[in-house]
Order: sequence, then structure tokens, then C-alpha cells
Amino acid sequence: MDLNGKVVLLTGGTGSFGKKFCEYVFKNYKIKKLIIFSRDEYKHYQMSKIFPQNKYPIRFFLGDIRDKDRLYRAFEGVDIIVHAAALKHVPICEYNPFEAVKTNIIGAQNIVEAAIDKGVKKVVALSTDKAVSPVNLYGATKLVMEKIFISGNVYVGSKETSFSVVRYGNVIGSRGSVIPFFISLLKQGVDELPITDKRMTRFWISLKEGIKLVIHAIEKAVGGEIFVPKIPSCRIVDLAESLVEMFAEDRNIKFKEIGIRPGEKLHETLINEEESRNTLEDKDKFIILPYNEFINREKYKVYENLKKVKENFIYRSDLNKPYLTKEEIKRKIKALLPEIDFVNSF
Repeated sequence: MDLNGKVVLLTGGTGSFGKKFCEYVFKNYKIKKLIIFSRDEYKHYQMSKIFPQNKYPIRFFLGDIRDKDRLYRAFEGVDIIVHAAALKHVPICEYNPFEAVKTNIIGAQNIVEAAIDKGVKKVVALSTDKAVSPVNLYGATKLVMEKIFISGNVYVGSKETSFSVVRYGNVIGSRGSVIPFFISLLKQGVDELPITDKRMTRFWISLKEGIKLVIHAIEKAVGGEIFVPKIPSCRIVDLAESLVEMFAEDRNIKFKEIGIRPGEKLHETLINEEESRNTLEDKDKFIILPYNEFINREKYKVYENLKKVKENFIYRSDLNKPYLTKEEIKRKIKALLPEIDFVNSF
């Protein structure tokens, strides 16, 4: 589905992803309207200064995805929904499990039901590596969210609504990520950086790359797929050393290993062994097809030219070699600096 001339709604649209999504869409498409749906009125106000309504086809809709009635009102006349709203902070979700369930699970169900009833054509949800073999509550809620969205394709009946998911790891440079945190510490003059575990690896994806994957899902998904990008990996210690060389080369910065937090993984996994049975490989992405027996499988003939991945395939950051070198990391950081959200990162 082409975005041109469409009404698009973005849940959780006042975060780092939402701002970059607006910028990308307004630059590359002539959409009819972009609705930002979020419960934070101050962030609506801040974002309206960046994208004033007298210059952009944008509307700010205050609401919570827990409130189904509000979603029914917001989805009126909407063609495309990108679902990015979630409670994401792992320790906070652990301490407030009922709240995480209400937003990440019940909220997802509300979106599916309202989208079907209001005749929305395409719905794409953002997921996370933490939904794969989850070890914390946040990951478990996102796994359930994925299942709800994929199974939503069974509930559409004769309607044209389709649901699909994009799944990737932590976005480098986004709010709460390690790069703005480390840079801030280095600019404060610290002589020590906290490293969780020197063995730790992570996938590397930028906000722009994540947005392009979402746009691809909007344009190409037939419903029921999980799209996973092919992206490089890096060692966290290499990332930290690269930042020291860039921002504190003249200082003797040491690294203090502080240990993995409860619910945190040593490596990111985007596709596990069990999912590999239903995973196809494309040039720049993997596509996990649903194994729900009630979904019409005829529509997946569009992927008949793609090959399945090898049996027992695992897509994990430490197995995804070669890793980025420190020179490659530095080049990527330099390219990312203009879009890093330092103000809202802590």
C-alpha cells in the first residue's frame, strides 16, 4: 500500500521513533494526514513546535491505547496504523507488571479490534528482540502482542484489514540508548565508564533503518508476517572504546564491569531456532511467516521465490559475524550524531 494520499495514525508517536517517522514521511510522501496518538500532552506540545499544523498535514490526538472508545474515535477514516506505543523500561515493567499487561497486551487487543471494526486497511506493529525467548516481563508482553497481531488476520473475516509486525533490537542513538548515555558521561569529565559485561554484543540499527523497514511492511506485507532486518553486530566494549577515542582521547578512561541487570540478555536474538522453520531469507531482511493453521496461506505465494533459512538457524548478535570494527563504529556514530536524542535520553 502506497502512503501517498493516505491517512496514517502512529500510536506512541511522540517518542524518538515518532519524530523521525514524521520527518521521513513528510519528506518522501504526500500523505493526506498523519495523526499522532499519544497520552503525553507535553510531548504533543513539544512536537507541535517541530511540526506546526499550519505547515504540515499533522494532527495531535491525545489518548491511551488502553481506552478502546478513544481508539474507535481516533481510527475513524484512517487507512494505515503504525503501532509504536508500549511500556518499554525493563525494571519498571518488572515492578509494575499489571500496568505493562494493560498497555502492551490489552492495548494491542484494543488496537486490533478497533482497526477491524473501523475498516483500517494496514496495521504494522513494532516489536523487539526481547519478545524472542523472553526472560523478562516486558519481553513476554511483546511476545503476546506479536501473537495478537498475527492472529488478528484470522478475525478480519471479509474485511481487508491486515496485520503484520516488524522486529528489531535496541535502536542506536534513540532515547535511553547507550550512546547518548556514554557521550554525556564523557562530556561530564568522568574517568570511568560502566560496562555491563565485556562479552556483550548488540545488533546495530538506526532510527532511519527501522523506519524504512516499517515503510516496507506498510507497502508490501500481505498480513501475518514478522519482518526482521539484516543488520550488523558490534561488541559493546568496542562501542565504548570508540566513543572514548572520539570524545576523550586525551584522557585515561577505564571501564568498570557492573554485571548484567536482572532480565537482561548477554546477546540479542531476533530469530530463534523454532521460528527458523517458518523463516524466509530476502536480500536485506528475513520474513517469518505465521504457522497459524487458520490463516489463508495462498497469499504467501508472493514469497515463493524466497528460500527458507537452514534448519536450526539462529539469528543472534554474537553469531552474526563479522562484527563492526571500531573504525566502522566511529563512522556510523558520526553519521548518527545529528539525530541522537540527548534531551530525552535520561
